[in-house]
Amino acid sequence: MPIHEKSLIRPENLVEHEELVIDGVDVSGHWSTFIEGRSVPDYNEDLQEEIAALGGGENIHRCWQCGSCTNACTVNAINPDFNPRFWIYLIRMGLEEELVRDREIIWQCVSCNKCTYACPRDVNPEGVMKATAHWLELKGYTETKPSMVFDEEFSHQVFETGKIEEAKVLQKFFKRTNQPLTQPWLIQLVSGLVKRFPVFYLMKLGFATVFHPRTRNWDRSRDAIKEYVDERNAEIHKALKLDAKGAD
Repeated sequence: MPIHEKSLIRPENLVEHEELVIDGVDVSGHWSTFIEGRSVPDYNEDLQEEIAALGGGENIHRCWQCGSCTNACTVNAINPDFNPRFWIYLIRMGLEEELVRDREIIWQCVSCNKCTYACPRDVNPEGVMKATAHWLELKGYTETKPSMVFDEEFSHQVFETGKIEEAKVLQKFFKRTNQPLTQPWLIQLVSGLVKRFPVFYLMKLGFATVFHPRTRNWDRSRDAIKEYVDERNAEIHKALKLDAKGAD
């Protein structure tokens, strides 16, 4: 799976000589462009398996590097450095160090799913991008992103109560991401709700926010979900060789 694009060569590995004459021929400037030799001191032979162990990455082994994902990518159209095909290549080759160098843009996938629709091999590139972003967080290469914080708070509430209380999810999300509750858009939204919804509904919404009601007879379902989540986390910890603490 060779990479041919010049754009994928790191700028620091390209060397040009402003003045260079070889055998009487002036090859100064871009004529003398050389690619510095490099060596990879270590491979992560399990990198593909680590990504495949995370939700969305299960079919990464199917990729045949056709480039349909990158060609269809919404983000790539704006930022050519966002290149799902290239990252899948790095993962399958075990080039962890190279992959980590792009850690600040991998998570920017907008989940438009154009790549997944274009993929002829059902790799689910959108899922692979999400799995890779999660892998970077679990490995400690990046901090937990706001989107993951929201997912955690949303899931935690559903698991614990069997209900979704949007106000409580937002409250905890803002607290964990150090954002004030007085968001201009939130104030506008609440004002609109107050004007449009019946008083009874608003009272019920306020009651649910304060007292956190649960779905009736939810305990058995909650325990079953918790058991499944614990099993999945144990599998992920084992695949990624994380310590006992790890991440949820």
